[in-house]
Amino acid sequence: MRNVKRLWGVIIAMAICILVLASLLISHAINQSEPRQSPEPEQQGEKKHTRVIAKIGNREITMDELESALARHYGPEQLSQMLDREVIRLEGNESGIKVESAEINRELKRMQQGYESEQQFYDSMQSQLGMSEQEIQEDVSNKLLLEKLATASIHISDTQVDTYIKSHADEFEQETEYNIQQIIVSTKEQATKVIAELAKGESFGILARDRSIDDATNNTGGDLGWIEGDDPFVEAPILEAAKLLKVGEVSKPIPVLQGFAVVLLKSRRDKKNPDLVFIRENVRRELALQQAPPLKEFVAQLRGKWKVSVLDPTLR
Repeated sequence: MRNVKRLWGVIIAMAICILVLASLLISHAINQSEPRQSPEPEQQGEKKHTRVIAKIGNREITMDELESALARHYGPEQLSQMLDREVIRLEGNESGIKVESAEINRELKRMQQGYESEQQFYDSMQSQLGMSEQEIQEDVSNKLLLEKLATASIHISDTQVDTYIKSHADEFEQETEYNIQQIIVSTKEQATKVIAELAKGESFGILARDRSIDDATNNTGGDLGWIEGDDPFVEAPILEAAKLLKVGEVSKPIPVLQGFAVVLLKSRRDKKNPDLVFIRENVRRELALQQAPPLKEFVAQLRGKWKVSVLDPTLR
């Protein structure tokens, strides 16, 4: 399930290399102290005009110079990427295989995990890779189409998906939520007395209202509502104790910051995963890719099929 992370890792590494090389190239050009000789007039006698984009002393650097340098150093890679995308598009059109906008949105949502917001994700991609939102969407669409083409003839059954999920349970753990009440008192002796009164049938909610020193919950009978097992606003010892309790069971005194807590587990439930269908389809896609030829080899086959040729020897 880590294909996307690996892909973006490669993209980021390549982007950093390109930025460093570009910086060295422009720095080298600017630091040349000898003015360059004026270009000879064109055959038709017209002087070539180019936009000056930088100056240092009498030295002028034109857009033509920059474009020429970029074409020499990065032209082959850029052209290769353009050709790859075009043969993928042609193959998709011929085979009738396409990527729906819903698929792109789901993949983008998956990529955005770990970011505080969608906007933060796009801002990060812009600052790290220089890619706009549209360019990222196009890149995702191209990647998904390539994967679909490469795995078009591979069938992964539901049984294979189930087997993979079971054997990689740690990747698909379903979160549990807990509905608990708490009473917080100053000393362990007070907590022990609370537990004794609960054993006699006293109401947990009434004792929480009358005895708990936690102003945030005592007015609601100590009820914390439904919380996840890693809720950052609930002290870890309380969460760990709740996980070990049976429904309806009361804990022993638990040391906490304010003193000692007594916890009642009212209920527990597995948190519903709204993306379960997408998770299964993603597993199916990953398993199919494992059986498919390497994507680089598949694209090379497409180039051969569509008779790709690079005419300019400097860009091969």
